[in-house]
Amino acid sequence: MSPTDPRPPMSKAEYVYSVLLDEIRTARIPGGTALRAGEVARRLGVSVTPVREALRRLEKDRLISYEAHHGATVVDLGDEALAEYYGLRAVVEGLGARLAAGRITPEELAGLRELHASMAEDAAHGRHDRLGEQSRRFHLRIVDIGGPAFLAAHARSVRNSFPVPAEASLWLDEAQVRAQLEAHEGILNALATGDAETAERIMIDHVRRAGDYRQQH
Repeated sequence: MSPTDPRPPMSKAEYVYSVLLDEIRTARIPGGTALRAGEVARRLGVSVTPVREALRRLEKDRLISYEAHHGATVVDLGDEALAEYYGLRAVVEGLGARLAAGRITPEELAGLRELHASMAEDAAHGRHDRLGEQSRRFHLRIVDIGGPAFLAAHARSVRNSFPVPAEASLWLDEAQVRAQLEAHEGILNALATGDAETAERIMIDHVRRAGDYRQQH
């Protein structure tokens, strides 16, 4: 399929999965919440069949679990899982940055710089609510460049495995915003010069600092 071809229509099961995944990932559906197929179906305007398909997929993602007499429940992850999540992200995204330094094209670098500039502009105008999703795109785009065969899919799987409530986002903290944007700038400079070691080091430190912030808040 060429880039100009229309995307295939999203199935109802895919639609339900994408909605629930986003709600779990952003903790709008918190850990410990029961997910009843009938209630989800009514809320999303579909039958229970695609809901059950979506729930099975979320179970494979280990985002929900099934218990006798309780049905599907969103997994409630604790501090140890939080530390593991950010540790794994640091390794995967750090490797993505290292590989990207040797593969990035001028066009790809320009796209990253454009995204970074958009984030800086939003930060300057106090639009902090946009920054979390933009940062996610920034990180995943780098991994897409560095590891399109395997690493990119793994990075997304890791990212989707742990909820980040909007109110816990470090992008709502003015001091953190400055520090995070400086880290992004450092990563961009390392990518531009092909400095794989520095790109990896800054990315790992950047992700670990985000984890430290989350553990304290």
